[in-house]
Amino acid sequence: MTEVQKFASGSPEERAELVIGLMRAGCATRRRTTYAGVGVGPWLGGVHLLIRILGFGRVLRLLSLAAPGYARTDLPSAEELGRLKRAVQSHSSRSWLVNGDCKSEAVTAFVLLRRCGLKAVLHVGVREHPFALHAWTVSGGLCIPDADPRGHAFTPVLSIDCGGP
Repeated sequence: MTEVQKFASGSPEERAELVIGLMRAGCATRRRTTYAGVGVGPWLGGVHLLIRILGFGRVLRLLSLAAPGYARTDLPSAEELGRLKRAVQSHSSRSWLVNGDCKSEAVTAFVLLRRCGLKAVLHVGVREHPFALHAWTVSGGLCIPDADPRGHAFTPVLSIDCGGP
């Protein structure tokens, strides 16, 4: 029980100690969970439905439940991030339900990266002329979806780093 409390409220160093102990005991693997294209589709559809039912603001408040605050110390590889970006965008463009919605893509990428234990930041930005809103997730220098679609720059007005606003 003390290990669970230490993991829940402890420092990142204490959590790392516990995870290393679990790996040595054979209860946890060393490999990071990667999300292949197969797992992205259901997440993307589910996130899109949640946004449509609850609203984008409420979904942002629920991120702390779906995207844990624990972040690994190693950085994600560019190949792994590129694979996730391609999977999210291809599922989004092929889905009649999602159809390239930046909010759904950004929240899905944020949740999947955070569930892998990787650092990710979700941004919501605004452009004045013509007025538009845009959402994107940044991890390892890569934006999912692109931070400036079609060459339009968006000024971030909200950034979510630790699983909640």
